[in-house]
Amino acid sequence: MMRSAVELLRELNLVDESPGIEAKRASEAGKSLLETVIAFANEPGLGGGYLLLGVERIASTGKVRYRAVGVADPDKLQSDLANQCATMLNISLRPQIRVDHVDGQTVLVVFVPEVATADKPVYLQATGLPRGAFRRIGTTDQRCTDEDLWALRQVDEPQPGFDAKVVDDCDIEELDPAAIAEYRRLRTLVNPQAEELSYPDEDLLEALLAARRIKGELKPTVAGVLLFGKPLTL
Repeated sequence: MMRSAVELLRELNLVDESPGIEAKRASEAGKSLLETVIAFANEPGLGGGYLLLGVERIASTGKVRYRAVGVADPDKLQSDLANQCATMLNISLRPQIRVDHVDGQTVLVVFVPEVATADKPVYLQATGLPRGAFRRIGTTDQRCTDEDLWALRQVDEPQPGFDAKVVDDCDIEELDPAAIAEYRRLRTLVNPQAEELSYPDEDLLEALLAARRIKGELKPTVAGVLLFGKPLTL
């Protein structure tokens, strides 16, 4: 059974936001809302989480309080959120959504269940992996790294072979955009529906193991240099 808005608001005022509860004013179903949905669905062992929409966070005299301010159009907000969860992610999510009332204000309670390990990671289709996936770390929604994707799948990251090793003295600017464009052209001839063709160049290179992100910096691999390196780099 879903928890009530009164219960969730009481907990927020006792302990502030927690890994399993996020309060948002939410005048519309925007990017921030969907990122939290993804994080709740992905985080291993969390069991999902609650969004309480139509609530304002107030910090005064050193104490944080939450109060219901309501949502202007609850029907539109829940419809927009449900549609985004069904169409903008790599898999369709069906969060539980309920209209509730607190202090005379209309709020929405949204419960997002954790998805099965086999369905992880959940991510934004338009952004791709790893940047379109999020985890719930503490009370924040954190963009996934390559290492996070393995953690979500609950398997050990394989050790890279020689062609996937990073070339330490190269940077990403040493890969030729014309060579990447030619790969896209040839790949389209083979399979115009290939998922990686929708990725931006950096995500495409990661998907092909032509580049790997090391401490946040994208670095070419041996395969990446051989396939896409500029003449001088080669």
